[in-house]
Amino acid sequence: MAMKARTIVTAPAYAFVLLVLVASAVAGTGAAKKVSQAEKLFETSDRCMACHNGIVTATGEDISIGTHWRTTMMANAARDPYWQAGVRREIADHPGSAAAIEGECSICHMPMARTTAHAAGAEGRVFAHLPVTKAKDTMDAMAADGVSCSLCHQIEEEGLGEPSSFVGGFVIDTQAPWGSRFVYGPFDVDEGRAKLMSSSSGMKPEEAFHLMESGMCATCHTLMTKALGPAGEVVGTLPEQVPFLEWKHSRYPGTESCQDCHMATVGEDVHITSVWGTPRQGFRQHVFRGGNFFVQRLLNRYRNDLGTVALPQELSAAGQGTIDHLESLTARLLVTDASVKDGVLAATVQVENLAGHKLPTAYPSRRVFIRFVVRDAKGEVIFESGAIGPDGSIAGNDNDGDPLGLEPHHAVIDSPDQVQIYEAIMGSQDGAVTTGLLDATHYIKDNRLLPEGFDRATASADVAVHGEALADPDFIGGADRVLFNVALGSAQGPFEITAQLFYQPIGYRWAMNLAGYEAPEPQRFVAYYVSAAQGSAALVASDVAIGKAVVP
Repeated sequence: MAMKARTIVTAPAYAFVLLVLVASAVAGTGAAKKVSQAEKLFETSDRCMACHNGIVTATGEDISIGTHWRTTMMANAARDPYWQAGVRREIADHPGSAAAIEGECSICHMPMARTTAHAAGAEGRVFAHLPVTKAKDTMDAMAADGVSCSLCHQIEEEGLGEPSSFVGGFVIDTQAPWGSRFVYGPFDVDEGRAKLMSSSSGMKPEEAFHLMESGMCATCHTLMTKALGPAGEVVGTLPEQVPFLEWKHSRYPGTESCQDCHMATVGEDVHITSVWGTPRQGFRQHVFRGGNFFVQRLLNRYRNDLGTVALPQELSAAGQGTIDHLESLTARLLVTDASVKDGVLAATVQVENLAGHKLPTAYPSRRVFIRFVVRDAKGEVIFESGAIGPDGSIAGNDNDGDPLGLEPHHAVIDSPDQVQIYEAIMGSQDGAVTTGLLDATHYIKDNRLLPEGFDRATASADVAVHGEALADPDFIGGADRVLFNVALGSAQGPFEITAQLFYQPIGYRWAMNLAGYEAPEPQRFVAYYVSAAQGSAALVASDVAIGKAVVP
């Protein structure tokens, strides 16, 4: 039997342990005014960071759990100015359902505060805990902490991956008293270290592997939204975001999980605690890399307004890391079959989805689009489709030009006012285009790029393709092909073709539709968006064709 590595703790290290315990005890004395010790279910992340920061690899790379996590959208779920604006907009549209809207939206954005309130027979609240810069008590602090350590690591295995766990249906044992609560992780913890953690945090570490399964992520990333009528009655259900269900209908289950892509594994044995640590194999970094670099940048730029905790350099690095992730693991784009005949340049752009779900996925404000440019022998642009403006709008997009407009899916593009945008467009009960989640009963268009192995013929209604893409034989699992036909007129070659694929976390129309709401949160976000719109899209893939193939 292999012996476990031993860590000799020096006197200074023991002193640090004592300091941690003393600090924890002091922190506990400011007991929550609204949460008694008997009702206590969670600790905020600062309690965990005392031991789980200051972690480095053998080469000196900082892999501190707390440092990475506090830059993520999960950590900033309650600070997200777009989410706050969206909740306020929905309440303005459906004032009679305000309490229910706050209760629903707090489940996954303020889960510790909401779970605590729910366990006591109350509903979750949103604006009572805002702004986070003026937190008054422990409930406010838990709300501000977003999707935090002691929330995720207390989720039970029960029901994960099943419909009962969706829409924030994760299970927390709310009956165990403080001091007897388990926190789950993928590593076995010996008795000595378990006692240290229990003394510091009030929770007992327990080895469990369900945190490494996609069903964990599905609890808050599978959302079915109830559409409301004029009197607050339910008039429909919308699969608002369902990346887990998209993943299940792809080739990836059994081979790659959510965590495999979004939580990078450290390629060496590392200590995962700076106090009395022992080397662990297969540790996953808590970067939770997604696609929302835009809000990460807003959190940094407006950090004083939003109460951002992550340091400026940390958020800058995280935003760039998100873009690096998009560039390397999102998509591939190729220009194929470029030729000139009878005064027309024809070229096919093939886009391949490398993600394990639709691209883009989750919240429907996101879109991916093709910019296609042809230049003549002088380098002058003679054709351009999909140019993005400094205000974040896409030239030629009917929806950006008109809130009720709709840019269809294209199999062929032969005009600059046509653009291929991969997106989900929602429709209201009367069939109108809308960005109001609680007005939406269905999708008018959903041509988001399908993951590899996705069979649209057998897809359930929750992940179905909608609109013109249904009739496009080149729109298949893993890829799409678009033919561009460009009339050359008197232009002279050789011609250069540039095709680019851009990702935009919050589309122009989704931001601008908030402008008509006079409440402070929508107005604030629109101002933020306008100030930063020039950087609202990121290039994720590109290709260039030039030479004999495109010489007339």
